[in-house]
Amino acid sequence: MDSQKQYKPVFSFEFFPPKSEEAAGKLAIVRDRLVELNPRFFSVTFGAGGSTQAKTFETVLEIQKETSVRAAPHLSCVGSTRENIRSLLNQYKENDINQIVALRGDIPSGMRDAGEFCYANELVEFIREETGDHFHIEVAAYPEFHPQAANATADLQNFKRKVEAGADSAITQYFYNADSYFQFVESCEKLGLDLPIVPGIMPVTNYTQLARFSDMCGAELPRWMRKRLEAYGDDRDSIRAFGQEVVTRLCERLLEQGAPGLHFYTMNQSKPILAICENLDLGGSGDE
Repeated sequence: MDSQKQYKPVFSFEFFPPKSEEAAGKLAIVRDRLVELNPRFFSVTFGAGGSTQAKTFETVLEIQKETSVRAAPHLSCVGSTRENIRSLLNQYKENDINQIVALRGDIPSGMRDAGEFCYANELVEFIREETGDHFHIEVAAYPEFHPQAANATADLQNFKRKVEAGADSAITQYFYNADSYFQFVESCEKLGLDLPIVPGIMPVTNYTQLARFSDMCGAELPRWMRKRLEAYGDDRDSIRAFGQEVVTRLCERLLEQGAPGLHFYTMNQSKPILAICENLDLGGSGDE
């Protein structure tokens, strides 16, 4: 973990674009509550196949306008063309956005044409060719391996290509086994990869939803956690209390061992995040 200990820990939060005016109003409340923690940035997801492109753009500009926190839009390879990405990059530059989360993205069911970019490293290369060093580029990392990777070695090489293409830092898929993150970082260090690799953190609030997400994205939900969560049945308060305890302990261990911050997948909710951050005594961590 020596490579990670050199970086000052920073904290960030991810939102997805709201689908209605009511949802937009709720997100604004969540956003303003999390602003109080002084995060480094708020990222905004880009739907499968670019399905939320307009909403992502609107949400990013609203964050930029209404808060003091920088906004970091996601860009996805799937369903994108060079001209489309070029246009988005220019629009973001014109609106003083200087951070991008560059991803391959998920291929929606029924989509045959994945677009002009096949892999995230190609997207990173294109962003660098078009904009130089204007954008700080975040990429994804998979401590428990991407579900479509042929094997662990291939997955690590895929990550290496993204770094060499020009990535500045990485955010991991969420996990609940800290050792998987430590081993991933150690593997990166052996390859000479030197950049912040920030753990992605998913609060536990709904077991059914979490199990579905985990199965889809390849994140391991440990058997002991599944059994405890199953035992709570429909007792939402117990699920939340257990989840808060588990995730707090996970975050504590990560930070104690030198992780360069935490990136929270909020699911557009603030209460679970605020509870964990209060346990961790986080706040005022966004500045260099």
